[in-house]
Amino acid sequence: MSYREKMICSILLLITLTSCVSGPFVEVTQSSYQAEENQDVTLEWTFMPRTDGSIKMNIYCEMVNDGRPVFLLHLFRGDEVSGVQDKRFAGRVKFDKDDLREGRLRLHMFGLRTDDSGLYLCGVFTGEGSGSETCRLNVTAERVQPKPETPNTTSGGKDPSTTGSPSQAESPGWIVLYCAVGLMMVVGTLLGGYYCLRRKHPMVPSPPAELDPMNLSS
Repeated sequence: MSYREKMICSILLLITLTSCVSGPFVEVTQSSYQAEENQDVTLEWTFMPRTDGSIKMNIYCEMVNDGRPVFLLHLFRGDEVSGVQDKRFAGRVKFDKDDLREGRLRLHMFGLRTDDSGLYLCGVFTGEGSGSETCRLNVTAERVQPKPETPNTTSGGKDPSTTGSPSQAESPGWIVLYCAVGLMMVVGTLLGGYYCLRRKHPMVPSPPAELDPMNLSS
């Protein structure tokens, strides 16, 4: 066991013994927290601040899984001790020293992982009192949002624009054919009426050769 770990264990023992005598000194804002992977969360503890308003206090925070402590934070007389924080929490845990003057310890954890789930313990020793308390964090896997369905444009699918009236479903080629047939019917009707009129009135001039349906030589 290294010197830092021995020092932390000594502080932990002192805090535990003091809290047993003087009663609860540290409390948690929430006993449990729920979050998703890649989200952020803030774990918060409250304690009795120093009467002089200083932050000269010893604080340690750790995650306890399977009885093995994983250290997040260690303050000695208000100064953060380097080299104690576990590498898995490097750059992912922050706190505000000014909150300590008001008796609040807020641990901001960023980019949560599923293996961050566990029991978190923070202990505080101010010289005027001490105590520790735990809370639990449960991090679930990130939920994958379903992708919106796109219209099926492959063979076998029907274009919604062709599901209306039959006139909307017709192609331009069919429309041209219908117009040509209709025009021929109109011309035929006019010519038929013309020949009937000519039989009754022989003096009516003959139609142009290109419009005469009886002219088969052209």
